[in-house]
Amino acid sequence: MTARIVDPAVFGRVAVAMGGWSAEREISLRGGTAVLAALRRRGVDAHGVDLERGNVAMLAQFDRVFVALHGRGGEDGVIQGWLEAQHIPYTGSGVLGSAVAMDKLRTKRLWVGDGLPTPVFVPLRGEADFAGAVKEVGLPMIVKPVGEGSSIGMSKVARAEDLPAAWSEAARYDREVFAERWIAGAEYTASILDGVVLPLIRLETPRVFYDYEAKYTEGLTEHVCPADIPDEIKELCLDYALRAHRILGCKGTSRTDFRWDDEQGADGLYVLETNTQPGMTPLSLVPEQARQLGISYEELVEIIVREAL
Repeated sequence: MTARIVDPAVFGRVAVAMGGWSAEREISLRGGTAVLAALRRRGVDAHGVDLERGNVAMLAQFDRVFVALHGRGGEDGVIQGWLEAQHIPYTGSGVLGSAVAMDKLRTKRLWVGDGLPTPVFVPLRGEADFAGAVKEVGLPMIVKPVGEGSSIGMSKVARAEDLPAAWSEAARYDREVFAERWIAGAEYTASILDGVVLPLIRLETPRVFYDYEAKYTEGLTEHVCPADIPDEIKELCLDYALRAHRILGCKGTSRTDFRWDDEQGADGLYVLETNTQPGMTPLSLVPEQARQLGISYEELVEIIVREAL
């Protein structure tokens, strides 16, 4: 990490953009409120802005913006493009990195082209694709909307007859849906902060997978950090996280998720997706990973807002 800036006045007036209009609005408000309080404790002149479709221009009053938004409108390059047009510095990835990483299907196509291992996947445009998906992807599979976060709209499918319902659930959130091979084994996550890969976390939950409830219900998921995993696999995860970040054109902070089938050794490690606006709630992963390096929550938000200088 680079040296911390001591004088908070250097940041000027900082807007913490939160809320928004996506399905992840409530999570954004929780994380944004925590970020706002932490910046103020650091002496930063920070102000919360609950964004709605009609009030984005409020951000023009500020010197820089901490983007604490998730999902459509906030994590997909839309707000980033508006801020670029206004010449207002902001945290996190730019227009291209945000837009591409939010699109899980095109993200995976880029990774495949660059040699990153990701589970077999196929687009699901409707009923005509179901039989082919079962044949190509196999069962079990997981069905996802292309452009949502926080595991919203995702379903694990173990039987072919359950695929139509899973597709309908995903299609509630996005016009584009895809199926991905289910990878047995534990789920892991690695984050990038200020160019450094943070310690790996293994996620243990009684849920079918690390879904919305597992992410945001206190006590429902155990975070093992640093992860108890062979050094070879840990180093691969850290390498893949940095490669995924760079391939997508991300900057600042990102979090990349993995599954590892330990019966296959190194060949069983797969990259699932990259999040360009990782959660900042008290239960979120990046703050926990940063603590492993002795970085407090207040120091973490300062490191992130420093990107906007």
